[in-house]
Amino acid sequence: MADAAPRLTALAEELLGYPVPVRIRAWDGSEAGPPGAPTLVVRHRRALRRLLWRPGELGLVRAWVAGEIEIADSDLYEVLARLAGLLWERTPGSGEEDSTGSRIAALRDPRLRAAALELIALAGPGLPPAPPREEARRRRGVLHSPRRDRAAISHHYDVGNDFYELVLGPSMVYSCAYWDEGATLEDAQHAKLDLICRKLALKPGDRLLDVGCGWGSMVMHAAREYGVQAVGVTLSTEQAAYARKRIADAGLTDRIEVRVQDYRAVADGPYDAISSIGMAEHVGTASYREYATALHDLLKPGGRLLNHQIARRPVMDEETYHVDEFIDAYVFPDGELAPAGRTVSLLEEAGFEVRDLESIREHYALTLRQWVANLAAHWSEAVRLTSPGRARVWKLYMAASALSFERNRIGVNQILAVRTPDSGDSGVPLRARDWRG
Repeated sequence: MADAAPRLTALAEELLGYPVPVRIRAWDGSEAGPPGAPTLVVRHRRALRRLLWRPGELGLVRAWVAGEIEIADSDLYEVLARLAGLLWERTPGSGEEDSTGSRIAALRDPRLRAAALELIALAGPGLPPAPPREEARRRRGVLHSPRRDRAAISHHYDVGNDFYELVLGPSMVYSCAYWDEGATLEDAQHAKLDLICRKLALKPGDRLLDVGCGWGSMVMHAAREYGVQAVGVTLSTEQAAYARKRIADAGLTDRIEVRVQDYRAVADGPYDAISSIGMAEHVGTASYREYATALHDLLKPGGRLLNHQIARRPVMDEETYHVDEFIDAYVFPDGELAPAGRTVSLLEEAGFEVRDLESIREHYALTLRQWVANLAAHWSEAVRLTSPGRARVWKLYMAASALSFERNRIGVNQILAVRTPDSGDSGVPLRARDWRG
């Protein structure tokens, strides 16, 4: 009898206390839920066991990465939006070591206990399924030590340059673009790089350090368009190899050096300017002051830093902040977000004078939706280059992130900071925002 979907829907509503916001299609072909609503397909009952052993976001994500649940491309954003309350506004769950039985015991209402037991029966017998192989494994070493940071960066960036080309397009810029009416992704990424160069007031002969240089797009733009001598540092060997080839092909090897190097090991200052674009999210709260001080000390007096960084909303009690389980396990191991105000304070404590902060939150939502479209258009090739699970990680991560930016759960800011000399002359024009062009 094909009745898994009606049973699952009824049990979920009993346990959640409100109607399931999507339609469910179960492994036995049955369907239930609001007519006309977007459909969540549960392909295997193993997905239920994942949720029983790890309720909430991480259980759902593991089922998604393993291919045990699916969402049609046309429904992806709507399903995520409808599940947002369940995923984003939940109370952080208990640890992985808690048993299913202990969770059931915590359900004091007899009806909820009965529903949970029926859900276990529907899920079928068995131990908790092993996490998909795309999940970051046990991490060794001190948090945000150079060795551990290298491993975290490798997990995220050494997926394959060919894969990133499919997603990012020819610009190979992996950070928020700067959009205008009718712009293409390439136009918007070019505009972002040029905006940063103008904010840094780059001119021929300046020394630029690009921290977390990725595939070399920023140093190439600055050298080609503004005549600087540039150094890019990254912890990803794949990125560095790709960037060096691009630089050689463009005839810019005399102006650009790319190193596989931790920013903490850079010792050839002073620089006239430093760009840090989408890198500071990897630094971590405890290490941020060290990061800010290191960059301050690498600048000459009057030198500028452009810090382009994702920020989260502040919470009433910062001690209760938890890193997103999905992002930490599958996307950015050990990555941390901080409120913009905290970032400004730490830059100031390191000696910087913060001269400008521009929020470009909506621009990142547009960028992510374009990356998702690129991935969908090249899905078969993306799977071939990586794995079905890795491609699914990226699809979910980018689509969910787009919604987070659109809903103001997270933002992204460009902060211009100056190592202002003792004379007080920052070098910033009275009407600094002429850089908008």
